Amino acid sequence: MKLILLIDILGTIAFAISGVLSALNKRLDPFGILIIAFVAAVGGGTLRDILIDVPVAWMRNLTFVYVIFCSTIFAVIFRKRLNYIRRSLFLFDTIGIALYTIVGVEKGIAAGFHPIICVALGTMTACFGGVIRDILCNEIPIIFRKEIYATACILGAIAYFLLHYSPITENFIVIISGSIVIVVRLLAVYYKLSLPSIYTKEEMKN
Repeated sequence: MKLILLIDILGTIAFAISGVLSALNKRLDPFGILIIAFVAAVGGGTLRDILIDVPVAWMRNLTFVYVIFCSTIFAVIFRKRLNYIRRSLFLFDTIGIALYTIVGVEKGIAAGFHPIICVALGTMTACFGGVIRDILCNEIPIIFRKEIYATACILGAIAYFLLHYSPITENFIVIISGSIVIVVRLLAVYYKLSLPSIYTKEEMKN
């Protein structure tokens, strides 16, 4: 459980920074930056905890609130060193979804849910903070575009669930499943892979 808590905190840091970068890109004020960082970091986890009917994690453990606040200050202060905002946002977002996918699946397993629900919880935890972040920043959420985003989380979640019942140690399970999410996401962007489109060329032009 200590490992999962560490992963949860690392995911919180990654998504908080991704939220700050999105807010800075939209030139929001300090309060707006903090709000975007907060919802990006804990939005998916909050929805997950509500659905599985457990106390919301960040409300029980203020460590997450402190982590978000410190991550926000750090990202704002060193924003000029985070060159190429889009690349930085992509990097922290990818790390965030990998870490949060693992946390979500683990929470589902601990609650005794069906494998499909565990995978769904992992994907939800990873994706919905970013969905809220993008909506508040007036962007179409990445998960709703053609980019392979949720698919990477689903593959990583399935891998974590299957490996959880193998003799492999938890540390290696985390590394393997998290790497699957990151590698799939990186390859999809590098090779411009996407899910099949249901729209014709004429519809795409309109």
